[in-house]
Amino acid sequence: MNRYLFDQPNRSKCKQETKEASVREGEEEESFATGITKIGHLMGTDNGWGLLPVHEHIPGAAGHRILELKGKEDKSQWKVLIEDISVLQWVFSFLFLGTACLLLMIYLMFTSLWLFPTLYFTWQIYDWHTPERGGRRTKFVRSWEVWKHYRDYFPVKLVKTAELSPSKNYIMGCHPHGIMCVGAFSCFSTDRNGFAETFPGIRPTLAILAGLFRLPLVREYILSAGLLPVSKESLDYLLSRTGVGNAVVIIIGGAEESLTSSPGVNTLVMKHRKGFVRLALEHGADLVPVYSFGENELFPQVVLSEGSVGRRLQVLFKQIMGFAPCLFTGGRWLLLPYRRPVTTVVGRPITVPQVDSPSQEQVDHYHTLYMKALSELFHRHKTSCGLADTHVLRFI
Repeated sequence: MNRYLFDQPNRSKCKQETKEASVREGEEEESFATGITKIGHLMGTDNGWGLLPVHEHIPGAAGHRILELKGKEDKSQWKVLIEDISVLQWVFSFLFLGTACLLLMIYLMFTSLWLFPTLYFTWQIYDWHTPERGGRRTKFVRSWEVWKHYRDYFPVKLVKTAELSPSKNYIMGCHPHGIMCVGAFSCFSTDRNGFAETFPGIRPTLAILAGLFRLPLVREYILSAGLLPVSKESLDYLLSRTGVGNAVVIIIGGAEESLTSSPGVNTLVMKHRKGFVRLALEHGADLVPVYSFGENELFPQVVLSEGSVGRRLQVLFKQIMGFAPCLFTGGRWLLLPYRRPVTTVVGRPITVPQVDSPSQEQVDHYHTLYMKALSELFHRHKTSCGLADTHVLRFI
């Protein structure tokens, strides 16, 4: 009892110091937030610190963490959880669904359920050419509620800069590839980003790796989402035999470009990618540059130097399998991308004449026009989309 009475003044003093420390901590947090907001305005972003290019001004994971907290502050815990699950299922689908479905069907062949894979493989052989003949998209899959939460996670925003006439066909070159093509998938493979309302009368079709349409079960899923193989036969059919109002979306840089993806990097594999220009000339389809700002900020990646053993192995794997093994990490659980805004800006169309057999000079000419338009689009919108004015676009 005497000891308690003796320590009582010290305890009161300790409580008072703790209270004062809490007040100082609150003032420091407020001052830090105010300072970050001012930096955002100085960098030319009207949206404050929510669009601050953290990889340049706040080092490491701390900057990503600040943005994640900023993105979550107005959402309930339930909403954040639903968004996490929505994106996580998409990441697992992107990375593992194809392999999982193939192994499952092979396994079932050696069980009492062998009849199911046998009937399915018979159907797949019968339906083999459907991906090259326009596919079979369903509004049901494209309108799933999960894609709304997927969009809100980052969030992904679609920006229109010019009208697209429903009386024409278009080839949209989408850049950059990033690690998982978040902006392209959300804007052009789901109906949750308002593409139909933004561009009435235009039907977008994202073209992806043709080999995916040979995998059992997965092909039904991606066909339902309206995806088609990025093959000459498939794109020729879409642009010549399905009327007008089509917008073929091609990730021009492909798997090779994914190897250059890294926060703060704006490098596009473009200089020798001219097949899409020749395709546009053959069908008289206008070219439309598209840039997804923030795409490269979602996953930090270990970028191996050119000529290194690791990089040569990545390139070899890509040549054999069609996709590149990127050494990336995410935020939570190492798989979820960081919550960074992705703004997909659709540029002004470049009028392209129809030429049955375009010459190399014609292809080079419109390829140059396209690269110039893409560069102008990037520099016109980079500051409003969260990049610093010092950012440059590099073509390789």
